[in-house]
Amino acid sequence: MINIIQGDSCVTLVIDRPERRNALTNAMYAELDLALQAAQADAGCKAVILTGSGGHFTAGNDLSEFQTARSAGDSPALAFLRRLAGIDVPVIAAVEGRAVGVGVTLLQHCDFVYAGHDAVFSLPFVSLGLCPEGGSSLLMAQIAGARRAAEWLLLGRPFSAREAQDSGLITAATASGQALEHARRIAAELASQPGQALRDSKRILRNAGRAALDRAFDDERDLFTQRLRSEEAQAAFRRFFESKKK
Repeated sequence: MINIIQGDSCVTLVIDRPERRNALTNAMYAELDLALQAAQADAGCKAVILTGSGGHFTAGNDLSEFQTARSAGDSPALAFLRRLAGIDVPVIAAVEGRAVGVGVTLLQHCDFVYAGHDAVFSLPFVSLGLCPEGGSSLLMAQIAGARRAAEWLLLGRPFSAREAQDSGLITAATASGQALEHARRIAAELASQPGQALRDSKRILRNAGRAALDRAFDDERDLFTQRLRSEEAQAAFRRFFESKKK
């Protein structure tokens, strides 16, 4: 589930499924999407904080939902990501523990990202028979450089908060357990800014790359859907679930 904590000028969205390391379901993506819509509609909202419960950010998509047929058009996950990329309210991510798959790619659409120094990031799309998503086929090389993007997206090698900071994926590494507190301090600073100027400024910062990002979302969606149906992907999912039984 998603816990929504409403403040005077900031809303905090907590991914709260600790028994599964906050793996995201379609229903949870829909909750996040609706919460972002509400923040956008609230003229008094000057920041959104996105974090996870139980010592982890998110283990990514719940893979059990990848074993069922996907309908045409955007999945709930992609609908959420488009909303996150398009919102005018500044978004701050507070990451502790593990951030996997979409838990990493969504960070590309946040304005500020703080992570505990012992956080671990990974993008295991290829090892699951899939392809990059979340706009990462476009944005990851822009953020981290082509060589680092290839290492993260093609090899799926886990990387540290220090490496994420050095590559520009996160704003800063914090002491362990302090990412959320740091995010709250940044939200307080944002709250002191004129609200409409804040939103207008964020929008113009993002506008230049909007058309290219929309194309990347579309292309990734089409290929991801094909990959989900592939025997490579389905075999990878079976191996994953078998490993969990041992």
